[in-house]
Amino acid sequence: MKALFLHPNFPAQYRHIITALGANPENKVVFGTKNERPEWKIPGVYKALFNPSREPRPETHHYVRPLESAVIYGQAVFRMAEQLKAQGFVPDVICGHSGWGPTLFVKEAFPGTPLLCYFEWFYHSQGSDADFDPAEPLTVDDMARIRIKNAPILIDLYSCDWGLSPTYWQRSQFPPELQTKLSVLHDGVDTEYFKPDPGAKLVLPNLDLSGVDELVTYVARGMEPYRGFPEFIEAIAYIQERRPNCHVVVVGSERVCYGKSLPNGKTYKQEMLEKIPLDLSRVHFVGSLPYGLYLKVIQASDVHIYLTRPFVLSWSMIESLSTGCLIVGSDTAPVREVIQDGENGLLVDFFSPKQIADRVDEVLDHPTRMAEIRKKARQTVLERYALPDLLGKHLELINQVANRTLTPTIGTETKPSLTLSKF
Repeated sequence: MKALFLHPNFPAQYRHIITALGANPENKVVFGTKNERPEWKIPGVYKALFNPSREPRPETHHYVRPLESAVIYGQAVFRMAEQLKAQGFVPDVICGHSGWGPTLFVKEAFPGTPLLCYFEWFYHSQGSDADFDPAEPLTVDDMARIRIKNAPILIDLYSCDWGLSPTYWQRSQFPPELQTKLSVLHDGVDTEYFKPDPGAKLVLPNLDLSGVDELVTYVARGMEPYRGFPEFIEAIAYIQERRPNCHVVVVGSERVCYGKSLPNGKTYKQEMLEKIPLDLSRVHFVGSLPYGLYLKVIQASDVHIYLTRPFVLSWSMIESLSTGCLIVGSDTAPVREVIQDGENGLLVDFFSPKQIADRVDEVLDHPTRMAEIRKKARQTVLERYALPDLLGKHLELINQVANRTLTPTIGTETKPSLTLSKF
């Protein structure tokens, strides 16, 4: 099989898929990307770079700038595709992430090749992430801008041969009339790598917490309201007041990955630490960590706090469950798809720092009762998110789309126990 993968970042969600395809010498795998990451090489995978010619014009209407950026990305990929054709490469299947624009014009470059799109999110001004916080009411301008953000995604929904979303919650955000074109397939977690290490104590290169009896952890790409960072900091204040020996480790960068930055130029970390007095000798901000050190953090965790608006579910939550973490998670739709309160984790009101702290107390005060929940947390991942099972389904779906021999059946079943309504 000849396969073309498209994503601005390498290897992103396609890491395990292209590794498996590249391992077969009968396959030719090309990964079109903007950020090459030369230090990361995958055997059997050839990288092809696309270079957007410019940024969106400052004078472009601000609703339309994301669409203009997507068009520029699409043009760059088209030019890259023409070069590949000149070298004799015409793929049997194209797999691309929708939203940034790389997939927009690939059908013009390869009209005879089926396209399988990865659909991560469809934007709504009501009923999901954007209007979740009542303290941040949307303006009509916000609503219009959010609607237009879907333009490149809608084009891909129309032009692709098939699509997939990683969770039922994420698929439920797409137009109902087009959801029948989308499989639900999570990327999968390496459960042999992300596994429990009973009794593990945390030692990082510049931090030794091996003598700590109570360890609370938090992981996110950035420190932002979308992932409940302000509520988490407020919860720490309660936890520290009640538990003088408890330490907290925060993994993530001091930046905003999702949502709005503060208008005063401060980071949310700066803002919250100015508002909430904490004993910083017991709160450890360790920045972003490589996988090996991040794994040590969640393996040593006594309680792992995961908060999110109704938005894209983080890989870190599933990885943490896989290590047997006791997760105190927000009672929001993407989390409820995975965690049942009291079964494989504990759920809390996203906006209640006191309730978060109360449930942390519950975990730390009842380790024996929580042991069964930890077992069920890992079992959930083994049964529903294990990489070997899901990787096989991804490869089968790619083959089904490439061969055009039948309507894809992988991941098309409904999840009747879930409430999938957006409103």
